[in-house]
Amino acid sequence: MYEDLPATNPFFLRQEVKIMPGRKHLKGVSSKEQRQYEHIKESAQKSGRYGKRAKEVAARTVMKHHKEEGHAKGH
Repeated sequence: MYEDLPATNPFFLRQEVKIMPGRKHLKGVSSKEQRQYEHIKESAQKSGRYGKRAKEVAARTVMKHHKEEGHAKGH
């Protein structure tokens, strides 16, 4: 897509963002907390513990710990 654009022109330089397929990023959390979310979600889905609510439970758990650490949402 951008192969023919000059690499030296700052207007055309862009930062590559790698997103794992099938992964949804939780807003307002660090990459470490994102990994915790994925781990909790996958464990809950594998065990069948929360049924269809695995994603919700994982997100709520990570956000709870995020707030306990004294972080404001988005920081």
